[in-house]
Amino acid sequence: MAGSDYVPLFLPGDELTFTAGAAITAGQLVYLSGNNTVSPTTTNTSAWIGVAAQTVPSGAPVPVYTEGVHVLAASGAIAAGAVVIAAAAGAVATIATDTVYTDAVGVALSAAANNQVTVRLMH
Repeated sequence: MAGSDYVPLFLPGDELTFTAGAAITAGQLVYLSGNNTVSPTTTNTSAWIGVAAQTVPSGAPVPVYTEGVHVLAASGAIAAGAVVIAAAAGAVATIATDTVYTDAVGVALSAAANNQVTVRLMH
């Protein structure tokens, strides 16, 4: 599938293969939605696992990057240096003051407002 793959900005990063529990777009943040199964995040979750490397339909194998620096979709305004959490549609959002840091996905390395943000994943 030419043009539908995603590669992180910096390697190394572990790449693990899961089964897609829903249609997934390359570059979406995904979470463990079942046994060896991932789906795009729909809300904040501590079960996030990484970033999808390929666009795949539900039921297909999907490689997932679990570490590294990635360009992700930003949900709302995010400041550089902000801790981010999982959000709807496989995006990330600024952590709320009442959210526990065990839910943190990473740290924004750039500012964004409903577009793309560079994030260093924290596991």
